[in-house]
Amino acid sequence: MKIKFQYIALISVLALVNGAFAQKKDENLGTEVVNVVKPYTPTVSDAFKVKETPVMEDEDNTQKETIEYNIFSFPVASTFTPSKGRAAGVDRPKRETLYNNYATLGVGNYGTINAELFVTENLNRNEYVGGMLRHLSSQGNIDNVRLDSKYYNTSIDLTYGNRQKDYSWNTDLGYQNQIYNWYGLPLEYQDFDNETIAGIDPQQTYHSFYIGGKIAAEDSFFRDASAQYKRFWDAFGSAENRFFVKPSLDIDVMDEKIKVDFIADYVGGTLADDTEFPNEYSNFNLGIQPSILYQKDDLSVQLGAGLFYTMGKQGDEKDNKFHVYPHVKASYKVVGDLMIAYAGAEGTLRQNSYADFVSQNPFISPSQIVTPTDQKYDIYVGLKGKLANTVAYNIRGSYMNEDNKSLFLNFNPSVLPGPGADLNGFQYGNSFSVIYDQVQTVSFFGELKADFSKSVTFGINGTFNSYSMENQAEAWNLPQIKVGATLDVDINEKWYAGTNVFFVGDRKDLVLPDNTFVDSGAPFNTEVVTLKSYFDLNAHVGYKYSERLTGFLKLNNIANQDYQRWVNYNVQGFQFIVGASYKFNF
Repeated sequence: MKIKFQYIALISVLALVNGAFAQKKDENLGTEVVNVVKPYTPTVSDAFKVKETPVMEDEDNTQKETIEYNIFSFPVASTFTPSKGRAAGVDRPKRETLYNNYATLGVGNYGTINAELFVTENLNRNEYVGGMLRHLSSQGNIDNVRLDSKYYNTSIDLTYGNRQKDYSWNTDLGYQNQIYNWYGLPLEYQDFDNETIAGIDPQQTYHSFYIGGKIAAEDSFFRDASAQYKRFWDAFGSAENRFFVKPSLDIDVMDEKIKVDFIADYVGGTLADDTEFPNEYSNFNLGIQPSILYQKDDLSVQLGAGLFYTMGKQGDEKDNKFHVYPHVKASYKVVGDLMIAYAGAEGTLRQNSYADFVSQNPFISPSQIVTPTDQKYDIYVGLKGKLANTVAYNIRGSYMNEDNKSLFLNFNPSVLPGPGADLNGFQYGNSFSVIYDQVQTVSFFGELKADFSKSVTFGINGTFNSYSMENQAEAWNLPQIKVGATLDVDINEKWYAGTNVFFVGDRKDLVLPDNTFVDSGAPFNTEVVTLKSYFDLNAHVGYKYSERLTGFLKLNNIANQDYQRWVNYNVQGFQFIVGASYKFNF
């Protein structure tokens, strides 16, 4: 309807305008006669009838059309490849390859050969086997020595281990062969002709066989236990058996921990002598060492005692004793880890054996008395800690009282032959005996260790001892002063080097200054001699050719000191060994 009215209005306006223009243009048309026949009277039938239904376009009444959107996807080829992320500024070091086995061989002057071979292999996740072969030998050739001074030392060790979740155990098997010579003839004190020297056979051979094992448990009152059987014998018929077992327990009671150590140690054997009558001996030590550990804040105290019963036998004589020893230790952190004060009083019954004596002095005679050492107590106080993050120190003072402490003595009356006797190679004043005495020792010890960096480490230590003897005139072959120092440097990735030096003070020994050793009826005219102090400077340098192969050079007794470790036994002078070590895996 709205549109219709607009049309009608427009037509009417146009008509009026047209009529206006027409009248204005034809104002002087003249006159004309018009005859009116009948006036027009419109009727309803003459009206125009609209036949269409108008479309309503009112916006308020128009319904919104529903619109649907569809996405038509299709693959598009792309050559873009994103780069992997990198950690900025981080240099990742090369991972070092670990090798389970190695072989080393070195040769040097004096005909020295040093060889080692170590192999190990995991059988599976829990089991492994391993072996170690060592050899060190020298042809001797020591200056001013009239007898053969060569030595050999070869050993092989085998092991089998088993690691489980709650426990682990291993068993060991080994053999060692050693050859030494009693080359220390007392030429300074005795007069030997060439014929006598040519008839001396100074060689001694030692053999050792052992089998043992150890077991350790986790999360159990049973901590661990170790056991070993060892057979030791020499070329003169001396033989020794030793067996020990040492179980240990950890028991938690309330908030305290109780430790109990058990010891069963047997040694027995037969030592040959010049009279061809064997010297039989045996010592069986049974012991228990219970202790309780108390810890609170910076204080730690362990209180306990050692109870031992020994059954000894020398030939037909028996000697059974019961011993009680203190077992007390305490420590207190005065200034955290920077300063820790500690003190204690400990004693034990220490088993001795022929094999142990040989390991300390291979030039002893095969006729010895073997008895345990009764360490009644060792009372000590000390201070340890750190001077800086990389410098650690330890100082200690102690007073020890030992009964039947073993000492080595050159004067060996047990091997003095009678007139016209056929002498063995150790019966020319060139062997040592073991004697025992009650000894009180006052000792002061100091140590300093420094790790200046990952590449440089340094350490120095010193000990001063003062001895008081019950029966003997001197503490034979025991020095008062010992000092040692070490320095190790990794120069770069390829080169490394190190050095160590040690100093040993004067020692005393007892010798026969004349030929009375060949006549048992003559009085013994003994003389106390002083072995001069000595120092020994050693160094080594190595070059890592690759991860597997490393070359090395070792220098010993660089100052070429002609000193005596034991009386009449000069050591080798300047020594060098050059060799290589190779790592590998199977």
